[in-house]
Amino acid sequence: MKLRQWQKSCINKASKQYLSGNNHFLTLATPGAGKTLMASELANHLLNSNLIDLVICFSPSSIVSQDFCYSLQSIINHRFDGLLGAKGHSMTYQSLQHLDVSFWELFTRYRVFVIFDEIHHCAGSNIENANAWGEQIILNIQGKAKYTLALTGTPWRSDAAPIVLSKYINPNNKISCDYVYGLFEAITDDVCRIPQIIAVDNNNISVIDHDDTKTYTSFGALLSQSIVSYQEVIENEKVINYIISSAQKKLAAIRTKNSDAAGLIVASSIEHAQQISRLMKANFNEEAVVVTYRENESSSIIQQFRQASTKWIISVGMISEGTNIPRLQVCCHLTNIKTEMHFRQILGRILRMTTSKNQEAILYMPAEPKLLEFAYRVKQDVPFEADVVQFEDMKESDKSHSNDVTAAEVSFGREGKTRPRIELKLPENDSFTDHPTFNGKSETIEEHFLATSYDKVVNVFGRFRQESIALGLSELR
Repeated sequence: MKLRQWQKSCINKASKQYLSGNNHFLTLATPGAGKTLMASELANHLLNSNLIDLVICFSPSSIVSQDFCYSLQSIINHRFDGLLGAKGHSMTYQSLQHLDVSFWELFTRYRVFVIFDEIHHCAGSNIENANAWGEQIILNIQGKAKYTLALTGTPWRSDAAPIVLSKYINPNNKISCDYVYGLFEAITDDVCRIPQIIAVDNNNISVIDHDDTKTYTSFGALLSQSIVSYQEVIENEKVINYIISSAQKKLAAIRTKNSDAAGLIVASSIEHAQQISRLMKANFNEEAVVVTYRENESSSIIQQFRQASTKWIISVGMISEGTNIPRLQVCCHLTNIKTEMHFRQILGRILRMTTSKNQEAILYMPAEPKLLEFAYRVKQDVPFEADVVQFEDMKESDKSHSNDVTAAEVSFGREGKTRPRIELKLPENDSFTDHPTFNGKSETIEEHFLATSYDKVVNVFGRFRQESIALGLSELR
């Protein structure tokens, strides 16, 4: 497979650094840039140069681990199943705590090259501040492996703990990356698609508490009063129906050119995923694949979807980081995890450039203030003027279309005698399909966020907050 220019450059720099006596190399590359291929080619180069004997790869999930295994096998032309005669093994970080002494003895008997995918999951500069995975790396791999390669697309942690094996630059405590390839460069090189983020809002929200009624003109205003939780917003059937309707029409348009294009819906829980699936079937006659961390064969479900032409997949904690499904082009952000790390990783699932005719990448989300902040920082990474962030007000469905859901207002379904009743009202006689950009609103919000913006996501540590993502994937067998 032909390497991209950044991949060649990264391999050359890593090789030179290893030969100069530095045994660790940290690569920061934006999600969707092709880190797996680069790492596999680097491993092949080191093997062919007789600098290493074995390759071990650790990844945050079983599906990513399988992808690495396939990539290493195809490029190096050797098995990577960990059995006798193999050139190595690809496994999950979860397996670190179950490896025995005989496995760790490989590091004293052979020259081992270790690849750490999404290294930010592993914390610790020493045993005292390490998490479980970082501790195993410090005890058994650091200083014992011949060479190590760390990969990440989002180099920070929510708990401000240092990433294992990494170096930091004082006084700002920024992580020191050996090679950086950001979204700006990836879009310029036609490696990643230009994202379009649709922020769905509503300007007529009523909160009814007995005889008292309050109105709000946006989700942001509503959420700022702490009367309604964000979880209630993303579980509201009117919100789900509207976002799915807009996303489905966009996907249908893309599929007129790319017949296998697909959409991803990221849900907040298994119950939420099931709710979305039911609504899609009832209101749009659309079947969706559902994959969660509870399925024993979740990796197989994702692999089948990757090769199929099915339109939609609904995920809970499974397709957010490192999972490669190039045909994904539309995404609905309906998870309650509101962190920049998670937002960037979800967006990355639809950014991978392909050879298809249509290269649109559209993410739909509620216009929640933190998500808007993240969206505008993504906009700053785009190398030229583009309508990356657009606003779409929820409107009443066009009743002449049988696939549209019609309702004048909607309740958020709060129960209990002391709780207020919240209703959402929509303007009438407009269709779901319009995607207007409200320039005045965009410019106002952008100015606010840019005035308080953080450093660019590239090469930054400890600036953003992240909630843990439930992986719950199967253990190494």
